[in-house]
Amino acid sequence: MTSGAVLIIDDELRSQESLKRVLSEEFDVLLASNAHEAEAVLAGDLVQAIVCDQRMPGVSGVDFLRHVRETWPDPVRMIISGFSESEDIIAGVNEAGIYQYITKPWDPEKLLQTVRDAVRLYHLQKEPGGVGQELKPSHGTLNRVLSERRREQRKLFEFERIVHDPAGPMVETLALARKAAGYDISVLITGASGAGKELLARAIHFGSARGDKPFVVENCGALPDELLESELFGCKKGAYTGAYQDRIGLFELADGGTIFLDEIGETSPAFQVKLLRVLQEREIRPLGATRSRKIDVRVISATNRDLESDVEQGRFRRDLFYRLNAFPMHLPALTERRGDIPLIAESILAEVNRAFRRKVPGFAPETLRRLRAYGWPGNVRELHNEIQRMVVMSDADAPLGPHLLSARMAGAAPAPRGAPAPATLKDQVEALERGAIARTLLECAGNISHAAERLGLSRVGLRAKIDRYDLRKDVNPAAPLGRACDGYEQ
Repeated sequence: MTSGAVLIIDDELRSQESLKRVLSEEFDVLLASNAHEAEAVLAGDLVQAIVCDQRMPGVSGVDFLRHVRETWPDPVRMIISGFSESEDIIAGVNEAGIYQYITKPWDPEKLLQTVRDAVRLYHLQKEPGGVGQELKPSHGTLNRVLSERRREQRKLFEFERIVHDPAGPMVETLALARKAAGYDISVLITGASGAGKELLARAIHFGSARGDKPFVVENCGALPDELLESELFGCKKGAYTGAYQDRIGLFELADGGTIFLDEIGETSPAFQVKLLRVLQEREIRPLGATRSRKIDVRVISATNRDLESDVEQGRFRRDLFYRLNAFPMHLPALTERRGDIPLIAESILAEVNRAFRRKVPGFAPETLRRLRAYGWPGNVRELHNEIQRMVVMSDADAPLGPHLLSARMAGAAPAPRGAPAPATLKDQVEALERGAIARTLLECAGNISHAAERLGLSRVGLRAKIDRYDLRKDVNPAAPLGRACDGYEQ
């Protein structure tokens, strides 16, 4: 029997389904994809608690819950966001009457317990002499809640929790990151998309003296200039079409803490000028405002581009580059740290088990060998998606076998068991080169032009290496599990 009705408001179908799966065992779950649908549900159903995503089309979660408080004050309101601190949580939590703020990725058991407590609070409010119609936390209470949450985040993202091979290249990277954490200096992290740059940035923040202050994130490549300025610097009501109220920018929310600017290389020259001024003057001026505000924020930025090359070609401002690049760091791609792959895979599987309520015990040895052999162009993000898919495809809580791997990994053939390791450095380098060429040819379905472009070689140079390593008779993209081919496109 259910103990109440909970309304989930989220515009992403997968998020709706994940939340419903966790909550439906104990509660009647009602779904809405936007504010309009949510209002229709609230008008027709008795709801004890609302779980609302912060980012929705047309209106933020906090703004909608502020409206709900005025029209339907009874349900206990909760907000979910991908930020460590919601954009408006500090200024708007009291106005919206938000009971709990939940950060992504959320833990299923903690989420369920939070909703249980919220529904219990709803019934207490209804009892004669109960706790009252509204939960109104004081600023002191709010600060204690936020401080406790940051302490939990600090434990979650400490350096020791970054999974890596103790003998792999991440050891040097983490040593540099620990050095950077000890000093209030701007950090620029370079590396391929999906390699884990945000995770490293969080470790630097939570390992620093600012670790008890906010950590906020913005993907600078995802928004046009006007919206990016509003997100970062804030805006006044009426500053542009669609600015219906004052908005606090992420720089102001991060005051005292750290802001992580991902994909900084995707910003326009016009925006770069404005960001440079903020970094030089240590102050922001919201769009439409007449006065500037001082800020104290550490900046960690990241890019998958070669910014030095962009500077030379005039695509990125030199002065901004030197502002951001005070402490440069490079995060190796997953193919450069293959010893990390089994460890990361096990960590991801534990996370997926918790999210999907499964008990898959691990991977078959052959599966791990194939995971290590694959090229992983999408890095850790692609590995995460692959493991999620394998768990969904598996019918029993047994080790994940190679038959569950996706079709794109069919060419990831491991070295034969018992094969002797190359003895000399030259042999080892040639073995790595041969393997990289074979994998790339397989991923490009034998197309020499595409493979040469990906490897940074000429067609003539690649053909010479194919002949040198005798790959024509070994690599066949059409053969099962990556036996090698002699039918390359010429």
